[in-house]
Amino acid sequence: MEQPAVELSPNAVAIGVVLDTNTPFGNLATPSGHLLFACHACCDFWRAPQRKRHGILDRTLLHRLPPMLRSAVAAALLMYGLPIQAAAVEADRFAPCADIAEFPELADSLCLTTSVPLRHESPDGTSIELSVRRFPATEPASRRGEIWLVAGGPGEPGASFHPLLPTFRQAFPHYDLVLPDHRGTGGSERLCPKQESLDSPDGVALAGEEWGPCIGALYADTDRTSAFTITQAAHDLSTLLTRHRGDGEVLLYSVSYGTQLALRMLQAAPPALDGLILDGLVPPENEAKWDLSHRTAVVDEVGRAFLGEAQAMAYQRLLDTAAPEAAWRSHVPGGDLRRFFGALLNFPTLRARIPSIVDELSGEDDAELRATVADLQTMMEEMTRHPLSPPSLPLVMLISASENNERRDLSRETVEAEAEAALFTSPLPGFLVDSPVPRYERDEWFGSTPASLPRTLVIHGTLDPNTPYAGARAHAEGLAEAGPLTFSTVHRGAHLLAYVAPTCFIEVASAFVEGTLVPERCTEPGQEP
Repeated sequence: MEQPAVELSPNAVAIGVVLDTNTPFGNLATPSGHLLFACHACCDFWRAPQRKRHGILDRTLLHRLPPMLRSAVAAALLMYGLPIQAAAVEADRFAPCADIAEFPELADSLCLTTSVPLRHESPDGTSIELSVRRFPATEPASRRGEIWLVAGGPGEPGASFHPLLPTFRQAFPHYDLVLPDHRGTGGSERLCPKQESLDSPDGVALAGEEWGPCIGALYADTDRTSAFTITQAAHDLSTLLTRHRGDGEVLLYSVSYGTQLALRMLQAAPPALDGLILDGLVPPENEAKWDLSHRTAVVDEVGRAFLGEAQAMAYQRLLDTAAPEAAWRSHVPGGDLRRFFGALLNFPTLRARIPSIVDELSGEDDAELRATVADLQTMMEEMTRHPLSPPSLPLVMLISASENNERRDLSRETVEAEAEAALFTSPLPGFLVDSPVPRYERDEWFGSTPASLPRTLVIHGTLDPNTPYAGARAHAEGLAEAGPLTFSTVHRGAHLLAYVAPTCFIEVASAFVEGTLVPERCTEPGQEP
């Protein structure tokens, strides 16, 4: 059926234009992002590759076939080396993943797809499919259980954790690693199934011409769209944990938006858990000063704390005195140095270059700037190798606008006024203006706290530009009333500590899992003072 025409706001059109050439994950994650802290932080810095060129057959095509023919087709594809989407053909049973030949780092993984209700309050109604990948423990003889790794975003898939597998395996050698794709992400059911399919022009990312039909589809079936909520995803996660848990202990690790999702699950549908790790804990939901519309204020505070007063003054002089026609401006992604530096705050190795970039630009030398842009591009390409790695931007927009933005009447004039004096900015507040998606209403779980928690670890960096340290502290104080909670601080740590501070993460997380003394404070080796 042809989708109705939808007139997009100027902001929506602008987002579509940006998304046509770049993936504006910028600070949308909490994260990325959990990894997407990384991707979310990198609006304008990574062009989505043409995913359909990977030659991967979309799982949804197979599921349209009768079961016997489906198995035969899948077997033939595998026999002739043609990969199918990264999920097992057999539903509800783990089997070797179909992409292991193309991605050796995934060689020992097992995949499954399973059905859950679109709305868990209507179990006999429409269902959707979810995708899960399992990596057996690296030391199977001493296996103790499994750790479910919940990605951030909103919109991040399990594939965003693939670059972090060596770190997770070091931290949890006696545990299987289980990576679910929450609804709307990865190999699970998408908000815009046609436009976010692997065989569409930009693969699971959206090409510019796909945004109109995607937004139109969201409005054409608002009942379906409004089911892609945090609470429904929380019920999904609880169902997966209950239905597909293995033997032994079951722990859950989450990052950024993933911490919000995990805590919602522990309110709405708590499963049995032996431990919970919250990396980059989101602020309390009902604290408006830390919501997504205030992200520029958060980023600017972190950036100034990193620079210190003297270097901040030098940077301000550069902004005040640089000529509009300065040659170096053409090398800044998006032409906005403040937003570019805001993104660099997520990467300590690149963040450390900001003072020298400022010094060089003050003398009309842009060599360090150009090298940093190139290095960031390389990092993003390494982090998004898998065709399912890109986050779902429609899901990012839907959940961000519906649940994590207290100022629904936010105007572009307000965004610009609040950013005027900032040295570091985020694109996120601007994306929330005139959001083009059909927002849903918050439910009764918003702003609440779980009645009880399993033993819990919060690990957080003091220079996290996505989930502010003060917000995590405030949230942890309230959570501590629900169960035993340990808070570990990574000095000058950024977002997604498993990526940006792996040594500290391994030390802290492994101590928590083993039940030994967890360090209250850690500094990553080589970190700037």
